[in-house]
Amino acid sequence: MATSSPVTKLEKPARNSTLAGAPLLHDPVRNKGTAYSRDDRQKLSIEGLLPHAVETLDRQVERVLAHLDHVKDELDQYSYLMDLEARNETVFYRAIMSDPKRFIPILYDPTVADACEAFGNLYRRPRGMYITRHMKGRIAEVLRNWPEKDVRFVCVSTGGRILGLGDIGANGMGIPIGKLQLYTACAAVPPQVLLPVLFDIGTSNEQLRADPFYLGTRETPLPEAELDELTEEFVRAVEEVFPGCCVHFEDWKGTDAIRMLDRYKDNILCYNDDIQGTAAVALAGIAAGLKQTGGKLQDQRVLFLGAGSAGLGISKLITAELQTKGLSAEEARKRIRLFDVNGLVEASRTDLTETQKIYAHDDKPSKDFLKVVEDFKPTVLIGVSTKPGAFTKEVIEAMSRLNERPIIFALSNPTHKAECTAEQAYTYSKGKALFAAGVQFDEVNYEGKTYRPGQANNFYIYPAIGLATYAARPTRLNDECFIVAAHATADQVGPSMQAKGMLFPSQDHILETEITTATRIAEYMFDSGLATVARPREIRAWIESLLYAPSY
Repeated sequence: MATSSPVTKLEKPARNSTLAGAPLLHDPVRNKGTAYSRDDRQKLSIEGLLPHAVETLDRQVERVLAHLDHVKDELDQYSYLMDLEARNETVFYRAIMSDPKRFIPILYDPTVADACEAFGNLYRRPRGMYITRHMKGRIAEVLRNWPEKDVRFVCVSTGGRILGLGDIGANGMGIPIGKLQLYTACAAVPPQVLLPVLFDIGTSNEQLRADPFYLGTRETPLPEAELDELTEEFVRAVEEVFPGCCVHFEDWKGTDAIRMLDRYKDNILCYNDDIQGTAAVALAGIAAGLKQTGGKLQDQRVLFLGAGSAGLGISKLITAELQTKGLSAEEARKRIRLFDVNGLVEASRTDLTETQKIYAHDDKPSKDFLKVVEDFKPTVLIGVSTKPGAFTKEVIEAMSRLNERPIIFALSNPTHKAECTAEQAYTYSKGKALFAAGVQFDEVNYEGKTYRPGQANNFYIYPAIGLATYAARPTRLNDECFIVAAHATADQVGPSMQAKGMLFPSQDHILETEITTATRIAEYMFDSGLATVARPREIRAWIESLLYAPSY
């Protein structure tokens, strides 16, 4: 058990910095804008550079919200908020933390998909860091150009598999930016410890390479061996420049994502949200669903449409939890089936990866998804295929014949990639389905009853993982951290929420939800010896003392 001193609360850069004049107003961290007092305007040589009025922070936020009320296009709202963050970080976070439920869909899914596609046109100023193959041998030197020295999280993406958009290369920078903004917006992790990185290894997207506004390297992606070598240098450079930093892998191509996680998860502090975060949020939804059906995880049969990194990650975490309940790995995997573009993942197939092979059973080959549903009789159906409409009326009706309360997750996003809509799930199942999607669908009224579909989005998991990691400074993040996170999330779905068919907590109080989950994760980190700081007497109170609060 480690015995080092507890982490102390990080403070924002001092407001009484020697920075003054126009440069002060151009520093988003220190800038107070119209909130500077008359005396401060004189002392800091900014008198005359601002309008006459002296405003409170709350009034500044009111202006932001009033402006957004008149901006109807979500992408325009996104652009406005990005510009606001570049001008005044405090107002930006005070605004979005005042109503995360409103701003999560703007800052992240689904609007971020549109922002990524238009990234070259929306680009205004640097945000995060861009690491390319041309920096080989000098990556540590380049990372030292980042102004903050106490970086605790690097969210790094290659842009190789962004949402349902595929390989969009450097346009994918919107993802690590958005992910880290939600660390702060949802879990109050201080923004100065967060570094978004686009690992620009090239793109297979020929249209982007021909686009005159494309901002990435106009090269095809690195071969696997060269990518592995460059990634190794990057990982070691992060360890050297930012000791104790957690590497958050995000939206790498599926095979690269699995390979990198397998390579580094037991050697450095890291995780892959597409694999482990998605797995945990799916497990949370299943656990919440079983509270309503009265079933046990070991009695479930889970069928996936999609056998990429997300489906395999969820399968792995389900297997890991079933092993804690006394099943062998082989027994656990027998309760899982995967179906991809080439049909059922079964033992006779010769096109499977090594990771897929362990879920290939001695079943008859089939390319008929409905027949697989009828034969396997799943209790849980999970879509991670990015194939819109794949959960047809016939599939949902079959699930409803086989189960009194079928659990159906259409996790692909953005919205137009979902395997089915909430309305389809409830209507085709005659109100029986326990449904969640990767995006937030509106409430559905069916035969006089209102159903509130859940959003099985990773923002319930990874900000809490981030907050616990920021506080406890663990050496590693193992599967159990994500299992704990899943059950902590599910346990916050109370009876009143269950009555509406909800499988995830309300987003109205997301910070409280994340703190509760982070507390459970941190408790596990201390109990298991993963934490490297001294255990405080009251873990929740200690975590609350570390939270970022946007204020002057």
